[in-house]
Amino acid sequence: MYKGITIKPPFFEIGPKAYLYGEEMLALARVIDRVAIKYDVDIIVTPQSVDIRLLAENTERILVFAQHMDCLRPGRGLGSVLPEAVKAAGAKGVMLNHAECKLTLDVIEQTIKRADEIGLATIVCADTVEEIKTIAHMAPNIIVAEPTELIGTGQTSSVEYVRETIATVQEINEDIMVLQGAGIKDGKDVYNVISAGALATGSTSGIIKANDPYAMVEEMICNLRVAWDQIHK
Repeated sequence: MYKGITIKPPFFEIGPKAYLYGEEMLALARVIDRVAIKYDVDIIVTPQSVDIRLLAENTERILVFAQHMDCLRPGRGLGSVLPEAVKAAGAKGVMLNHAECKLTLDVIEQTIKRADEIGLATIVCADTVEEIKTIAHMAPNIIVAEPTELIGTGQTSSVEYVRETIATVQEINEDIMVLQGAGIKDGKDVYNVISAGALATGSTSGIIKANDPYAMVEEMICNLRVAWDQIHK
């Protein structure tokens, strides 16, 4: 149980970054929602902040997370992303410290605490094993183990990295789930990373830049389910 929501492995994260917004984002979200229901998979989707309510009110199964938020409290702070506003819009959680929106360690810790206060789940991105270890001590709900140099390249993390990062987090806090990101371009990559022991994975470029993004969503989630069921049958 994560801040009032249940996330069970295997799960998946789709981050449209700034590629999609508005009706085009909603159209993809509805496809993701249908696929999530079909394969009984929890899928986190991180739209633009202005689209959180649009997705939350027009989907059933996906978990809408903010791409980012700040740790301020209601009051001054023009241009900031207020945690209370993120929750009021319908988000279930927030992503922090993506390679394209890096935060200092103290800000990460403060923002996780703010999320905890108002009941938002946290998914925090990290690069090296050392960074993952430090962030694990802050007790987010999910850590994205994602080598920065592999993001968007189509090259996935090594099996050794997958297993070492999972073991590192589990030694610190068994309640934190680890999502293996970076370079996931198709269903085969998804199958391989889950087969290597990951609880979850995710993709942006592999879906958004695919010839048929809708079909790629289904390909990836189908392979996620198949790989997981083969291991845990």
